[in-house]
Amino acid sequence: MCLIAFALDVRPGMPLLLAANRDEFFDRPTAPLHAWKLPDGTTVLAGRDLKAGGTWLGVSASGRVAMLTNVRSPDTGQAGRSRGDLASLWLGGTLADTRELAEAIDPGDFAGFNLVAGDVRSRDWCHLSNRDPVDPHRPGSLGLWHQRLGPGQYGLSNASLNTDWPKTRRLQSALNRAISAAAPTGPGWQQGLHEALGDAQPVPAAELPDTGVPQEWESGLASPFVRLTERGYGTRSSLILGAWQERQRYSLVLDEWRHDADGRPTPGPRWDHDVHRREALELPC
Repeated sequence: MCLIAFALDVRPGMPLLLAANRDEFFDRPTAPLHAWKLPDGTTVLAGRDLKAGGTWLGVSASGRVAMLTNVRSPDTGQAGRSRGDLASLWLGGTLADTRELAEAIDPGDFAGFNLVAGDVRSRDWCHLSNRDPVDPHRPGSLGLWHQRLGPGQYGLSNASLNTDWPKTRRLQSALNRAISAAAPTGPGWQQGLHEALGDAQPVPAAELPDTGVPQEWESGLASPFVRLTERGYGTRSSLILGAWQERQRYSLVLDEWRHDADGRPTPGPRWDHDVHRREALELPC
């Protein structure tokens, strides 16, 4: 998952609203959003990486949420464990809270990551990364940085939390406009998020980040919707998740749209019924 904008408790009765794009190589096998079980038996709603078995963004049956991105770096060396294990570790529910989650992570086991972990009911949210937030792309920047997250709006791509990249800024602006209109059943409020998630407008060279990768990659990855067809890489799916508190229950609705066909890129974003999947979860307060 390479671009996420999310809001925590910025409106009464709405503990979470998020919009996200997942960028990946088209030949990496992937299952779309569906209910499946982690090895410990916990049911999650998420897409699934069929190569390593984990996920990049998911919700557990108890209301835990995990969001994961990598940290862009010229160092493409392989770490010992898949970053998707981080999401499974939190969603599995064996850890009491995000403090225990931080204690359970060995930062040296993983390539550069950002993990946002939280619980819709307890409002226990944090951001964790094994790269220095001041200079996340610096080789050798290794440790475990974590911070608790309070109510507010946040953006995350492939640097650190709230790094002001053009793509992150565009999606955060759309999320801000959607917050007042978002409703579990109301029509049309997702349209602005669709437009922002599907935005492939190039970023001027002067505004490109410098993460140490070739300029061709910086340019190709700079817009919210990525299509590097000649590299076999791009935005493969988009997800919008809303959580609402209604009297004595929470309702979580996840909508996913796929932008590839059997591992092949499509010309642009697709929002039609054929590529749309919805999953929902209800929890007691």
